[in-house]
Amino acid sequence: MEKDENWLDEPYDPESRFADMGDIEPEFWLKKPLEKMNKKEWELLCDGCGKCCLNKLEIKGKIKFTNTYCRFLDTQSCLCKIYPERFRKVNDCRDITIQAIREKPRWLPKTCAYVLLDEGKDLPNWHPLKTGKAASVHQAKASLKGRTLINESEVEDYENYIVEWKDL
Repeated sequence: MEKDENWLDEPYDPESRFADMGDIEPEFWLKKPLEKMNKKEWELLCDGCGKCCLNKLEIKGKIKFTNTYCRFLDTQSCLCKIYPERFRKVNDCRDITIQAIREKPRWLPKTCAYVLLDEGKDLPNWHPLKTGKAASVHQAKASLKGRTLINESEVEDYENYIVEWKDL
């Protein structure tokens, strides 16, 4: 079988992020500002919805989401298939930093944990940090799983794929 260049050598288990939480302070997101979080805490904030991997357009100063996705998004797990290599392989992949969270116009979805916490809100009840299960984002229908999506490699005019989903 020929190796698919879009996949990492080791398959990623989304549940593995929540397996060893012994060194993480319970409800750290309620106690620490984003700027004070360590790398592990920062990564755990990601709910795995995949919405940041949708292609977006800026039209008249507003971000419009499309239902087209980065070719490296696994639409079943809603995770990047090349996460450790993403910046090297995708020249327009954005790192989620404090600056990116506060950037205007906002390109992250309104359900994004980073955005919610920066706005002084709590995580939604379905967030994996609250449930302990990576799949809770899918069970709550808060991810891209099960939605009509088009791989960016099949798209010419992104304007034809703008969506107005309420959670974007």
